[in-house]
Amino acid sequence: MHGALGLIATSSELMPARSQMAFTLGFHIIIACLGVGFPAMMLIANYIGLKKNDEDALRLAERWSKVAAVTFAVGAVTGTVISFEFGLLWPEFTARFGDVFGILFGIEGIFFFLEAIFIAIYILGWKRLSGWKHFWTGVPVVICGIGGAFSVVAVNSWMNQPGGFKMAANGAVTDVEPLKVIFNNAVSYEVPHMILAAYLVTGFLVASVYAVGLLKGRRDRHHRLGLLIPLTVALILTPIQFAVGDTAARSIAKDQPVKFAAMECVQTTSTDVTEYLYGRCTDDGVKGGIGIPGFDSFLVGWSTSTEVTGLDSVPADERPPANTMLHWAFDTMVGICSVLILLGMWFGWSWWRRRDYPKSKWFLRAVSVSGIGAIIALECGWIVTEVGRQPWIVYEIMKTEEAVTGASGVRVTFAIVIVIYAILGVATVLALRTMAKRWRAQDEARKLEQGEDEGARAT
Repeated sequence: MHGALGLIATSSELMPARSQMAFTLGFHIIIACLGVGFPAMMLIANYIGLKKNDEDALRLAERWSKVAAVTFAVGAVTGTVISFEFGLLWPEFTARFGDVFGILFGIEGIFFFLEAIFIAIYILGWKRLSGWKHFWTGVPVVICGIGGAFSVVAVNSWMNQPGGFKMAANGAVTDVEPLKVIFNNAVSYEVPHMILAAYLVTGFLVASVYAVGLLKGRRDRHHRLGLLIPLTVALILTPIQFAVGDTAARSIAKDQPVKFAAMECVQTTSTDVTEYLYGRCTDDGVKGGIGIPGFDSFLVGWSTSTEVTGLDSVPADERPPANTMLHWAFDTMVGICSVLILLGMWFGWSWWRRRDYPKSKWFLRAVSVSGIGAIIALECGWIVTEVGRQPWIVYEIMKTEEAVTGASGVRVTFAIVIVIYAILGVATVLALRTMAKRWRAQDEARKLEQGEDEGARAT
């Protein structure tokens, strides 16, 4: 009787716990991407400023460093919440496997504190250190951002491809091998995919802000640099991300075939499998959508005769839920990346011909929405990763329903978290907008002063 009541309690908290985790992760991952990518954009502007004695680039780098500090502070808050959620929402998971993945969170904590220290040194160094000495204080910020991202994503990749430990007959974890945990089988594609995503989200999001400014007639060099630096980085990395994503999809088809089957709505194991673009997933196959015969098999093994594992290969209770959502998320992620590659080709053609970005308003409009597009692709990627692994929290070892808390009240904490994060999000946007308005006022005052000086010299 007690066991039955416990099962009911556990199952009743599963959905709100998953929803809270999804909401906080979905919010945090955007901020985390800025924490990884922004320092690199900041240093590129700093390098250009020092190399070319460019005051506009140096001013841009200084301002971006302050934005990086704001996003780092917000990321620290949202990241701390997620750390507590691991123990509060998934106590069985942390109790059993904490000794395995705990080392990665420990490493992430070291990178986090080092990043905080060097961000402070870099910002304070604008007025206290000479040019190149100051520049080099920013390099550890970039390195620590990448290191922290590696550590956190490695935990997720371990959940997808667990290894580096043994389990006793009673389910206890033994013989943990840290290096095999850190460099698990999914690290080679998940970590590069996530770090590249961070640079893409940052690059397109920052470029979109300056594209809007250019559309409003702010055609000064400050806005030109603000557009070109992040946009160039993002456009160069987009085709690389596409290739890494393709490798990841093939690896998933091999190592997590049921997840791949859910992503592509493959019901039965077969060859010459049709690739469907969108459409509704049903037990009888995909309804609607655009079908490309044999292409799904070709994507998996470079041949239409390649066998693709279907959902029928496992019992119904071991299949991922919400297959239509998974399928649409995967197609949307790939589709947005493809469109961004086309945007890069447009930019590259113009730069090759005129050494300048396209002056068309349609190009600037496309860039102005690219940031939102990159965020949507990012969130879709996490839906594929997390929902696709269900019903497992540790693939084929522990189910999510086994890991969830049996305590009541998760719906209440979820509601509180929504309110807190809404306030935090609004406060962050207001802070950044206030900083931007102040900087624009400074620029206008500088232009007015320069105009008066030129007028005085002419007189």
